[in-house]
Amino acid sequence: MDAPTHSAAYRRRRFLNWFPLGLTYATFYMGRYNLNVSSKTMMDMFDLSKAEFGIIATAGFWTYAVSVMFNGPLADRIGGRKAIIFGAIGASLLNLVIGLLFLGGWQTKMVVGMSLLYAVNQYFQSFGALSVVKVNAPWFHVKERGVFGGIFGIMISSGYFLAMTVGGWILAWLPWYWIFLIPSAAIAIMAGVDYAVVRDKPADAGFANFNTGDATAHDADCDKPVDWHHLVTRVFTNRVILILIASEFCTGFVRQGVMLWFVPFLSEVHHIQHGSLLFSIAATGITVGGICGGLLCGYMSDHWFQSRRPPVAFIFYLGQIGALYMLGRSAAPAAAAFFIGFTCMWIFGVHGMLSGTASMDFGGSKAASTVAGLLDGVQYLASGLTGFLLGHFLDKWGWPAWTWMIMPFSLVGAVLMTRLWHETPLKHKGESTHKDRPLGAMAD
Repeated sequence: MDAPTHSAAYRRRRFLNWFPLGLTYATFYMGRYNLNVSSKTMMDMFDLSKAEFGIIATAGFWTYAVSVMFNGPLADRIGGRKAIIFGAIGASLLNLVIGLLFLGGWQTKMVVGMSLLYAVNQYFQSFGALSVVKVNAPWFHVKERGVFGGIFGIMISSGYFLAMTVGGWILAWLPWYWIFLIPSAAIAIMAGVDYAVVRDKPADAGFANFNTGDATAHDADCDKPVDWHHLVTRVFTNRVILILIASEFCTGFVRQGVMLWFVPFLSEVHHIQHGSLLFSIAATGITVGGICGGLLCGYMSDHWFQSRRPPVAFIFYLGQIGALYMLGRSAAPAAAAFFIGFTCMWIFGVHGMLSGTASMDFGGSKAASTVAGLLDGVQYLASGLTGFLLGHFLDKWGWPAWTWMIMPFSLVGAVLMTRLWHETPLKHKGESTHKDRPLGAMAD
């Protein structure tokens, strides 16, 4: 049940596959979380309440949630490479349109207009994570996917770095609408790189496909596109997947509950502004914390828990509770800036482990995008509540209630993981190993 021994040539080609995908996903975050980093600027410039700004965020979150559920099966049918290129082109164009509108002096019907434009942007953004998962599923054996969970966490964290740190520099030194124009250019460049470099399967790059050991690896039709019968019999009725969906609802509320509101929290409570040292510490802490959380989750899962994901997720859900408590209680600005990154370590570790790794394990190579879409979609349904609803209660109760409203979702997530403690797709399946060979050597 060990992972196959990969040749050096295969590992190099796999790197050339996932690394551009990771950069593309990072630029997607630039074009998505630019709304978060500019939240305080927009609320001040256009005199928006937190609830009004939350409506814009909710429109995007819920559009993403619905879109990713439908686009998951679509990506499973057309392939992850085509899906991410299509999403990149659309997200690039929408960010360009938004930036040009603000460049032209747009002032009226801000909530309605931005809600519509951000929602369309999020439709194209929804192809990002599920495409990354779909492309990488055939390239990584299930015993290697804990490591990939760490890689996925690095992708997410790099995206936050570009969105928050670079975005903060843009707002500090350039006209604010450049926070949409620069991501537009970055996403467009990566769409071209993906077209030239990324391939859906090892066979498309000159290597033999192999048994990945996941939930569909032993299916006779594992190479055929996902169909409705497979969705009903193997996905929608799967107890493990249904519990993962519920846990990702919790993850979504925690993740966006922090990420959507930490910029105004730092500004209004601790007077930390864009371009300052403490803002850079918070933004960089998100990246470093996310990388550490992703790598630690992956290592613990593969080396301590025999490639089981739920025990590690349980530990990290409890870590979220402790970190959120300390963030809410922090009195010094430096402490608050530090605890933003510390909290994100526990959040992104779970997010990468469940959305990036468990979706491949239990969806299998055949339905990886579908399951990733379900997990990501439910996550963004919860994220929508952190927009208008959490914004409303922040207007009503203020910042002392912020982290207390988030912590119960971490607790529920931890409890759900105890129901999956021993689950792994390898429990009842045998698997074979091999050295990777070029296609021309398959008959030897």
